[in-house]
Amino acid sequence: MATKLKLQSPRIPVGLEHINVDEHLHDKDSISLGTIEDCEIAEISADKTSFEQVVFKNVTFLDVTLPFAELTDVVFEKCDLSNVDFSEAIIHRVEIKNCKLMGMNMAGATLRDVTFDSCMANYTSFGYADFKQVQFNDCALSHADFYESIFKKTLFNHCQLEQASFAEVDLQGIDLSSCQFDSLTVSLNKLDGCVIAPEHTEGFARALGLILKE
Repeated sequence: MATKLKLQSPRIPVGLEHINVDEHLHDKDSISLGTIEDCEIAEISADKTSFEQVVFKNVTFLDVTLPFAELTDVVFEKCDLSNVDFSEAIIHRVEIKNCKLMGMNMAGATLRDVTFDSCMANYTSFGYADFKQVQFNDCALSHADFYESIFKKTLFNHCQLEQASFAEVDLQGIDLSSCQFDSLTVSLNKLDGCVIAPEHTEGFARALGLILKE
């Protein structure tokens, strides 16, 4: 059974109205109280864009760059956020469900009360991000980069982590025992207290340059 954190859910009012993408996202730096669905959002580049109490459903993001964005009480469901730039974003009470996040950039982001559920998130960049009250459930995170991230109350439940990088990440108390991987990048001096399954021993030995002799 997967471990769950008691996270604060997005505070989404009932009866949100539909937001017209062309009328809002291309000429405003703040979007709130609405749903955006069944559309494409393309060729947007803006700093410090704010999203509050917004639901995205079945939305494809193309060539979207939103560094330093603020996302509060937001839901992404069945969206394609591949290669979106959310670097240095502040992300609070957000759910990302059944989304494609290939190559998404959250480097340096601050994440609080965030859930990633059943996401395809290979090659994502989380370097230098600050995680607290965050859980990844049934996500594909192969080749994801968590370089020098900070983990507090962060869970990985049944995730695919093949060749993910946790270099310079303090893994004390981080439970990877339900995850699948043959090899990871880790730092020897940051491994104390990391929880793994017996079948992970060989992969960790390789990551540390050890040779297991039968």
